[in-house]
Amino acid sequence: MMVELDPRYPLAGKKVVITGGSRGIGAAVVRLAMAQGAEVVFGYNRSEDQASSLAKEMGSLFPDRQCLALRALVSDLGSAEEFAESALECLGTLDILVNNAGITRDSAFARMRPVDWDEVIQTDLGSMFNVTRPLIVPLVRRSHGAVVNVSSIAGVYGSAGQVSYSAAKAGIIGFTKALAKEVAGSGVTVNAVAPGLIDTDMLSGMPAERFDLIKSMIPVRRLGSADDVAHMVCFLASDRASYITGQVIEVAGGLAF
Repeated sequence: MMVELDPRYPLAGKKVVITGGSRGIGAAVVRLAMAQGAEVVFGYNRSEDQASSLAKEMGSLFPDRQCLALRALVSDLGSAEEFAESALECLGTLDILVNNAGITRDSAFARMRPVDWDEVIQTDLGSMFNVTRPLIVPLVRRSHGAVVNVSSIAGVYGSAGQVSYSAAKAGIIGFTKALAKEVAGSGVTVNAVAPGLIDTDMLSGMPAERFDLIKSMIPVRRLGSADDVAHMVCFLASDRASYITGQVIEVAGGLAF
């Protein structure tokens, strides 16, 4: 018989690792996971001031639980493995991994520089291997846990001018579905969230004409918020979603390219 937890704190006592947690969707997941009772270690790369501010904010709001920011270049195998090891050491154990780190380098494909292609693929997709491989083992050993990967509707439908980003995010979907089948028998779920047009600073690189066109195509007639995505991530990470695995949930206001 499953014990019903306090509905206000569905992540009570959970130990959570989040990549790309200093801003945007990642920061929203950090805040919501903490509000729902978790302890969190989150990674960041360049946004040191934002990461430090977020960790201090969470420490002030929830002084009885830890929220720690660790620098990590998750596109680099050695740095990612060091981050994973440090996160486990800080938390003592692991219940939830949220793979959120990602970048864009938008360009028409014919003008795309190989260096930009490589950076997007290695950061958005390569980091999935680099971070998840060392952290999936403790989840499997405990026979319990959740992995939530942040993909994009660009990976579901494709997005002109974002071939590298679409390819990486589509790769995350394949990664999610395959890994879910590998670890399902161990009681670990693996799901993906595919956000649409979300009001974060990542939109700043999108050309105005394309932004206006896509915004006009959103059936709910508004941009999504980072909180919209965070609520889905935290639901999939919770025990309430223990019979959901290998799925890709769109959080896109009905947008389909």
